Amino acid sequence: MSLDGGQVSERRRITVIGGGIAGLSCAAIVSSSGTSNVTVLEAEAQPGYHSSGRSAAVYIEPYMNPTVYALSRASLDFFLDPPGGFWSEPVVSALDSVMIASPENVGMVDSYLDAWRLLCPQLHELDVDEVLTRVPILRPEAVARAVGDPRAMAIDVHGLLDGFRRMLLANGGSLRTNARVTSIRRRTGHWVLGFAAGDEIETDVLVNAAGAWGDEVGKLAGAGSLGLQPLRRTALLIGSEGHDIAGWPLLFDASSSFYLKPEAGQLLLSPSDETPSPPCDAQPEDLDAALAVDRIQQATTLAVPRIERKWAGLRSFLPDHLPAVGYDDRIDGFFWLIGQGGFGMQTSAAMGRLGAALLEEAPVPDDLAGWGIDAQALAPARLRM
Repeated sequence: MSLDGGQVSERRRITVIGGGIAGLSCAAIVSSSGTSNVTVLEAEAQPGYHSSGRSAAVYIEPYMNPTVYALSRASLDFFLDPPGGFWSEPVVSALDSVMIASPENVGMVDSYLDAWRLLCPQLHELDVDEVLTRVPILRPEAVARAVGDPRAMAIDVHGLLDGFRRMLLANGGSLRTNARVTSIRRRTGHWVLGFAAGDEIETDVLVNAAGAWGDEVGKLAGAGSLGLQPLRRTALLIGSEGHDIAGWPLLFDASSSFYLKPEAGQLLLSPSDETPSPPCDAQPEDLDAALAVDRIQQATTLAVPRIERKWAGLRSFLPDHLPAVGYDDRIDGFFWLIGQGGFGMQTSAAMGRLGAALLEEAPVPDDLAGWGIDAQALAPARLRM
């Protein structure tokens, strides 16, 4: 029995709030090091319900900034050759990408190549006629230049999430769903987490991997906030309208006005919207869905007579568009693991390993350090300055 009358049902060494890709990957990997006393708490009925489970899930190396590139590259070997028993199928599959630029945006191609060519020498300018032949729905007047990336891949979201879940459980860790934390308090060197039913968990270390709710959990624990901003993004599934889309690439516009990719015989479309939102169960707005359709109709001959399905998710960014991973600089035993924005899936293996190492107060693994990943650059304390 706790001092406040709640029943302490578990005592754990490490407890992770958040069963998305950040929390599951970190918990699974730290449990692999012999720390079996690890629990992941997920507020919803299933892990990955919010941002992780709604991700378009593509591995793209020239994405966001050089640190995200490094975390992505450091994750690649894991994706290509995961541990035995991780998942029954490959977690990545071939899906090259093509960036197109309309006549008014041709200068963006040079900016893109200048920014990324040194890190990503695989990027190459494509013959526009070849792109139009490969993706025949494209309007010729909408494509003045194009850049290909043969290293892009599709990520199996379910496979990656469930693989880390299975790894966690196989190593003696646990996952508790429908476990919304309603109170957090510090007591005699431990954290006590309370739930609506009145039961409690006591834990030595508390990991905040709460996604869009990261700042809310920080404030609940007395650690404050880091300036996390959730941004809503909309996605639609539309029909292929009789086209053979099996060999189509991920297609995106240089001005970030839309992207389109094959998805199980249909087409996944997004207007690449970034609408500020409070943390919530994000739902698609009709206006954003209409915007997506309008943009794809301007660039292609797709009629889009109906939308098969639409959804929205939150991509949560810190002010510098880098994640925060590490212990709080003011409160003992509170570990931040938030701010993965739109890159949580493609960086999950490296972020999980980095988080696991820092949780155990170990150095950054040599191979991650070799990619230039610096714990201080990702430390939450940088956002307090």
